[in-house]
Amino acid sequence: MPGKTETKPDRMRMIAAAIVRGRFVILLLFLAAAVYCAFSVGRVKVNSDLTFFLPPETETRRGLTIMEEEFTTYASQDVMISNVTWERAAALRDEIEALDGVISVAFDDTPAHYTSASALLSISFSGTEEDEAVREAKERIGQLLAPYDTYTYSMDLSSYSKQLAGEMVGVILIAVAVIVAILLFTSRSYFEVVIFFIVFVFAALLNMGTNFWLGEISTITNSIAIILQLALAIDYAIIFSHRYQDEALTHDSYREALVDALAKSIIEISSSSLTTVAGLVALMLMQFRLGRDLGTVLAKGIVCSLLTVFLLMPGLIMFFPRAIRRSAHRSLIPDIRPWGGFLMRSGFCFVWLFLLALPLAIRWSGMTTYAFNDSSVSELVYNENRAAMHKITDTFAHSTYIALLVPAENFPYEKELLKEAAGLPEIRTALGLANIEIGDGHVLTDSFTPRMFAEFTDIPVEQARLLFQAYGLRNEEYQAIFNAAETYEVPLVDLLLFLFDLTDRGVMTLDEARQSEMDALRPTLQMGLDQLRGEHYNRMVFTADVPVEGEESSALVERLRALAEKYYGRGKVLVIGDVTSARDLHDSYTGDSRLISLLTIGFVFTILLFTFRTVAGSAILVFVIQGSIWINFSFPYLLGHRPSFVTSMIVSAIQMGATIDYAIVLMNRFQVLKTSLPKKEAMREAVNQSFPTVLTSGAIMSIAGLLIAYRVSDVYVNHIGLAVGRGAAISVLLVMTVLPQLLVLLDGAVEKTRFHLELSGGDTE
Repeated sequence: MPGKTETKPDRMRMIAAAIVRGRFVILLLFLAAAVYCAFSVGRVKVNSDLTFFLPPETETRRGLTIMEEEFTTYASQDVMISNVTWERAAALRDEIEALDGVISVAFDDTPAHYTSASALLSISFSGTEEDEAVREAKERIGQLLAPYDTYTYSMDLSSYSKQLAGEMVGVILIAVAVIVAILLFTSRSYFEVVIFFIVFVFAALLNMGTNFWLGEISTITNSIAIILQLALAIDYAIIFSHRYQDEALTHDSYREALVDALAKSIIEISSSSLTTVAGLVALMLMQFRLGRDLGTVLAKGIVCSLLTVFLLMPGLIMFFPRAIRRSAHRSLIPDIRPWGGFLMRSGFCFVWLFLLALPLAIRWSGMTTYAFNDSSVSELVYNENRAAMHKITDTFAHSTYIALLVPAENFPYEKELLKEAAGLPEIRTALGLANIEIGDGHVLTDSFTPRMFAEFTDIPVEQARLLFQAYGLRNEEYQAIFNAAETYEVPLVDLLLFLFDLTDRGVMTLDEARQSEMDALRPTLQMGLDQLRGEHYNRMVFTADVPVEGEESSALVERLRALAEKYYGRGKVLVIGDVTSARDLHDSYTGDSRLISLLTIGFVFTILLFTFRTVAGSAILVFVIQGSIWINFSFPYLLGHRPSFVTSMIVSAIQMGATIDYAIVLMNRFQVLKTSLPKKEAMREAVNQSFPTVLTSGAIMSIAGLLIAYRVSDVYVNHIGLAVGRGAAISVLLVMTVLPQLLVLLDGAVEKTRFHLELSGGDTE
C-alpha cells in the first residue's frame, strides 16, 4: 500500500502542474469556446409545451404529433368585456370581425357569451400566432377595446417565452447582486469574489451554448438552469479558492501553493459533486422526459462548472495572486461554538422534535394535491394573462377544448358522429368538416351530382358535367365518363378544390359573377381544410362545459371515444386535449414519483457508503435530508397551495442530491475531530467549522430559489423555485440542529456498522 499511497498524489500533482503550466493556452481555448457558445445561445430551441415531453406512446403525445404534422391551428383569443350592454358588445363584435386577420368572432345572447353585464368574445384569426397579420389584428383589437374594462386571454407561447426570458434576466441580476453580497461576507478575500464571478460566467455560458447540441429544451429548463447551476456549483470555486489560500500560508511560491491546492481539490470537489450528479441522473430516468431534459442540462452544467474550476480558475489565480492576498480580510462569520455546546447539552431535544414532527410531515406531504394542468396551479406571482383566464372562467362556464382524430375520408360517419356528439349535455360546440355550412343548407362534405352542383353554383349543367368528368379522369374514377354520369357523386369539398385548381390555371373559366361567388367561398374552405382535414386523419374540435381535471372530464372523454369507435372501430381514434394531457401527465407522475425518490435515495446512499464506509452513518445522513424533503412538501398542504406535479419530482431529486452535501461536510469534520477529541467536544467544533460552508451554500440556494418563486410569473417555474429555496433552508436548519445530535446519539451504531474495503495486494483501508 505505501507505493500506491505515494503514486496517486504524485500523478494528481503532475496533472495539476500541467494545468498551471498551460494556463495561457487554456485561457485561449476557453475564450474561443465562450465565443462559440455566445453565438449558439440564440440558436437553442425552446419548447413551452409540457406535453411535448410526455412519453411518445401516450395518446396525447401521439395525437399532438399527428396534429403538428397534418393540421394548422389558427390563433384565437378570448376577450371578456365587463360593464357593457349586450347591444354595445354586439357592435364591438361586428367591428372586430371586420378587421383584417380576423375570421370570426363568436358572441350571442346565451349565458356562455353574455351574463351579469359581461360579454365574452371568442375571436378566431386567419393565421397562426407567428403571422404578422395576426399580431397586427391583436394590436388593433387592443386599441379598439382600450376604453373598456377588458380581460384578454390567449395561448401565445412566443410572447409568453419572451416575457419569461425578461423576468429571468431580472432574477439573475438580483441573484448575482445578493450572492456577491453573501460571498463578500463569507469569503476570505474580496478579490476572490471577482474570480468566482468570472469563473461562473464562463461555466454558465458554456452550459447555455451547448444546449444547442440537445436539439430542443423546455422553457422550464431554459429558465431555471442557469440560476440552479450557480446555486449547485458555486461551492466548487469556493472550496478551491480556500484550499489555495490555506496552501499559500505554508509555501514560499504562489505557483507551488496553487499546484498543491489544485491536486488536492480535484479529488475533493469531484467527490462533492457526485451526490448532486446522482440526483440529476435519477431525474434523467423519468418516463416524463422533462426530467431527462432538466437533469441533462443541469448535469452538463455541473461538468462545465468542474471544468472551469479545474482548468480556468488556476490560471486566473496565477494572474492575480497579490490581489487575492492584499484583499484578504478576517472572517466575518460569527463563531458558533456556543451553539454547538448548546446542542450537546440540551438532551437531544431537536432529535425528539424531529421524530415527533416527521410522521405529520409524511402525512401532510402525502395529502398535498398536485395540478396536472397549468390552469389548476396556484399563483405565487401576478400574471395578467392568467388573471384574465381566471376572471373569464369565474364569470362564464368552463370552456375545455377536446380534439378527436378519426381516419380521413369517411364523411358520412363524421357527419353522424358530430351530430351525436353535439347532443351530449356537456358539449357546447362541435366543429368538423361535416358540419361546416357552405351555401344554403349544405355542408362541405355533402356529396353532389353534376346537376346538384350546377344548381348550387348556378353554372350550366353541361359545364358541371365536364367538371365531373375531368375530376373522374384525374382520380381514375371512370363512372363519370362511361356509366351513370348523372348519378356520379363527389364530396363538395373535393369538387371546390378541383374547380379552384382549374380556374387558377386557366383551364376553366367562369363568368365574373360566378367567379366572385367562388372566391367568396375560399376563406371558409381553406380554414376548414387547414384545421380539420389531414393526410391520414380528420380532426373534430369540441368545446365542453367541464373542468380540465376530474372524473366528469374523464367520463366525457370516454363517451366521445365510445361514440367514435362505434363508427371507426376500436383503437382507430385518438382523443386529445387538456383533459387527456392532464390524465397522461398524472399517469406519468404516478409511475415516476416513487421511482425517482427510490433511485435518488439509492444512488446517494451508495455514494455515502463508499465515502464514509459505515452503513448506519450513511443511513443517518440520508434519513435527515429525506426528512427535510418530507417537511418541505408538507408546506403546500398547510398553506393551501396547489403546485404543479413537476415540482415534487424535480425538486425532491435536486434537494436530496444537492443538500446532502451539507450533511457530508458536518460528517467529515466530525469523523476527523473525534479521533482526537471526546465525541461531544468534537461535534461542537465540527458544527462551528462546517457552518461557513453550509451557510454559504444553503443561503445561495435558498435565495436563488426564493427569487425565482416571487419574481417569475410562470406557475411551473415559480413553484419549483419556491420548493428549492424552502428545501435548502430546511436542510440547513436540520443539518445545524438535528444531525449533530443524531450523529452523537447513534455514534455507537455508526462505528459498529463501519466496514473496510479490501484493496489489491491484500491491504485494507
